[in-house]
Amino acid sequence: MSTNGLHIAAYPFPSSDHIIPLLDLANHLLTRGLTVTVFVTTSNLPLLQPYFSAHPSSLKRLVLPSPDITAPPQKRLIAIMRALRDLHYSILLQWFRSHSSPPVAIISDFFLGWTQDIACELGVPRLVFSPAGAFAMSVALSMCRDPPENADPDQDINFQVSFPKIPDSPAFRWWQIPGHYKSLKGDSDLEFFRNNMLANTVSWGMVFNSFIELERVYFTHLMKELRNDRVWAVGPVSPPENGDLQEYIVRGGVRSVPCHELMNWLDARPDNSVVYVCFGSRAVLTQRQIDVLTAALEQSGVQFVLCVRVPREEEQQQANADHGVIPDGFEDRMEGRGFVIRGWAPQVSILSHRAVGVFVTHCGWKSVLEGIAAGVVMLTWPMDADQYTNAMLLVEELGVAIRACEGTQNISESAELAQLLAISVEETWLERILAKELSAAAASAVKGGSSDKNLDELITQLGDLGK
Repeated sequence: MSTNGLHIAAYPFPSSDHIIPLLDLANHLLTRGLTVTVFVTTSNLPLLQPYFSAHPSSLKRLVLPSPDITAPPQKRLIAIMRALRDLHYSILLQWFRSHSSPPVAIISDFFLGWTQDIACELGVPRLVFSPAGAFAMSVALSMCRDPPENADPDQDINFQVSFPKIPDSPAFRWWQIPGHYKSLKGDSDLEFFRNNMLANTVSWGMVFNSFIELERVYFTHLMKELRNDRVWAVGPVSPPENGDLQEYIVRGGVRSVPCHELMNWLDARPDNSVVYVCFGSRAVLTQRQIDVLTAALEQSGVQFVLCVRVPREEEQQQANADHGVIPDGFEDRMEGRGFVIRGWAPQVSILSHRAVGVFVTHCGWKSVLEGIAAGVVMLTWPMDADQYTNAMLLVEELGVAIRACEGTQNISESAELAQLLAISVEETWLERILAKELSAAAASAVKGGSSDKNLDELITQLGDLGK
């Protein structure tokens, strides 16, 4: 049947690395003739602007109040999840029930598992949107079902946590497991988090920002575990092709340097000669991490773009916070060889530039996909969350990355990291060849390949819901 005008609701988790991929998926649905209402908090409205210009009549919005969170960093995620449920649940119910033509389905982020209750109450299907990969989801759901335990967590930080039911039986050290997955009986916050994540397993379907060729074995595993074949890999989802490029460049944050200045600097460099260093929109490096990294960059002799996040005001005020700063004189010594960005960087534009050949990354999934799409060699330095599973996938299974450091626990000496940086720009590395092949596979997936076909199948099944 025709899906023109079919109405879908999209509810992203209010963090840019979650919002942007779901908006990109919404763009694909809009381009195929669907109507999409995005549930968006006030503070994230600017991220919608490029999409409104491309779809002025079929893109709608419901503006929801932003939560006021004062929780400490280790409790912040769960505090936001609770606050969103408490603030938005009744608003969403009332909006659905009063709408003359309400959505036939809800697509909501995996951190919004409580929306499964809304979907059941309204009698509409809910699809989980995962901005992370299938491997990471497999590990996360396993930990929610059977929280890992360590008899002496303070002393035995290298205790191995294994997952024998997941393909290839991956294992991680205790310090690599996020705190909200660890067993702590009687903790109501952790119970809330796990119940939210497990609610995803009874959803009508799951949609991933990934592609089959990247994680085939884990998609097969998830379908078997969930006993549900409505699992679609539709990535890598991309920004609007018909939007204003400048709008896209600024959509992830406020530019700290003029983009043309950065592009001109890169234009003057040879192909694949520049190392791009960035740890995402959330990680703030410690002083030791900054010191080792800057010393390694200086000793390596490579040309580089270094992006460092500036802590928010509330982060700067936290007691005992270890927020590193770039050493005095570093930028002067690196003038002409290095380009330093404090704040947000136009990452896609940087990675897609012919001069950039290496990406030192924290392995957040959005960055992983952008690195894969660009076909660059990645040096992994995971920090938290699903980043250790993503690094394992890149290094051990796909062979497109090299392990550099890990969090604050496993940091190389600056001389060792400098040597790795120096040789990473060489053209003859097997990882570079494999990275180019994987980049081609990613491009094929969204241009008539597996992801395009999955998206068409998803829309067909959504159309059946609208009958």
